[in-house]
Amino acid sequence: MSYTSSLVHDFIRRLKHGQPTDNVARHAEIPWFDIDDASDRELLVTHSLPCSFTLGTGASIYTDVLIPALTAARHEVILVTCFWARSATLSALHEALVKLAVHRRALLVDARSRGTAPIPPLRVRICFSSRSLLQKLLHPQSRNGYIYPPSSWQDALGLPDPALLESAAMQLQVKSLFLLPFSVMHPKYVVVDRQRAFIPSCNVSWEPWLEGCVEVTGPVIGGLLSFYSRTWEPECGGAEPPLERENLIEPPVFDVRMAGLALVASAAHRRAALLPESPSPIPTLLLPSSCHRNPHFRPFPWQKDPGPPATPLNVALLALLDGARRSIYVQTPNLTCQPVLRALLSALQRGVDVVIVTSRNLMLLEQLVTAGTTTSWCLRSLLRRFRKLERLMSESLPADMELGHAPLGRLRISYFSPRPNLEMRTQSEPEEGEEPVHSHLKLIMVDEEYTVLGSGNLDRASWYTSQELGILFHSTELASIVGAEVEGVLADRLDLVFDSVVR
Repeated sequence: MSYTSSLVHDFIRRLKHGQPTDNVARHAEIPWFDIDDASDRELLVTHSLPCSFTLGTGASIYTDVLIPALTAARHEVILVTCFWARSATLSALHEALVKLAVHRRALLVDARSRGTAPIPPLRVRICFSSRSLLQKLLHPQSRNGYIYPPSSWQDALGLPDPALLESAAMQLQVKSLFLLPFSVMHPKYVVVDRQRAFIPSCNVSWEPWLEGCVEVTGPVIGGLLSFYSRTWEPECGGAEPPLERENLIEPPVFDVRMAGLALVASAAHRRAALLPESPSPIPTLLLPSSCHRNPHFRPFPWQKDPGPPATPLNVALLALLDGARRSIYVQTPNLTCQPVLRALLSALQRGVDVVIVTSRNLMLLEQLVTAGTTTSWCLRSLLRRFRKLERLMSESLPADMELGHAPLGRLRISYFSPRPNLEMRTQSEPEEGEEPVHSHLKLIMVDEEYTVLGSGNLDRASWYTSQELGILFHSTELASIVGAEVEGVLADRLDLVFDSVVR
């Protein structure tokens, strides 16, 4: 299946032009994908079979989607997240791993008593970047990260007893990777048996935020595994480590829900199938963004604002925004990246309608430290520049119409706002579960045709220092389903700040 999209050609051209050429700079990228190398290019410019899209809080997505998927694994589980903290999510994960271990141990005991072949071991890899401020400050500054000893799993990480896991032939390794000052590994994804992948926006953490998760299969899995190994197992030379599948009896699929795992309900929980009855792979870009230790701050007003690193994710998003013809929908926790703001203003000037949904006062200290500004300040600046364009357009409207210039696009900005407290609702309304208090979903849709999901925020940290992961789908059907699900969740959870049409 070949690509015909001009976006892809523009993406490759920009990436070739912007990538570093010297080996020292390339080695510093974690990870590095060479767009001039055909094999690397095929890992990024690929196809996928999207299966489902889920909205909810982090705990509801983990208990309804991610934990059942990873406990159904027969050979391998890869769980990568940014933040790891004591929470309902971690408690549910602990409970599920214990139930799975007890189930597998019983199968092994039964096989030994019968003298039959045992089930194969289950390879489990848990990777994260941040556990606390102190952990980050004291973290080994090594490309190889830090591997937690089994003696620390229970008390420090909230994981099951190593002896129980060993008795169940569950080969667990836990690793963290963080580089000062701000190089956090921000992606979140789960890969099961190298066949199914889930890309959520949520961490293993306590925050009741609005999150999203997309499930995919197909060729894109190869690129995701390469992204994983280049980051977390560099000793394998950038190739995914071999998955040994001996001639052993396949274990039966374990359904943790049948074993009584408690679900965490959310008032915002929705799940939609993405595959049609006769699915065919859709064009997909896998968009990694390597971490960078130098934030390239420019604290003085006379200093020129540096452009962001030319990572696949940064390059693709700017190409997408620059090529928008009709509409741009942006949902991001924070919006402090100046190149993105300039691209949105340019799109409005071309007559493209822009909708922005973000969070009010989310992680303010982090915004100030990593960007020197906040989302609200950046939005006020965007509005000032937009109103200036409006005045200029109104003063020269007749001349612009004669020259065929497009009018300004419509601009709408809203803050995510949780529903009113339960006590304010009517008594006839049932308890629906935890209500998200902020939006942590990362979503961009352009021209109702392109959809980008993943870990990347539109803030300076994500664009300049953090490692990120995005996935771009080229499908009007997928964009329609995702858009409808998000619209349904946001129907009564938006606080309108500005609408250039309704004033």
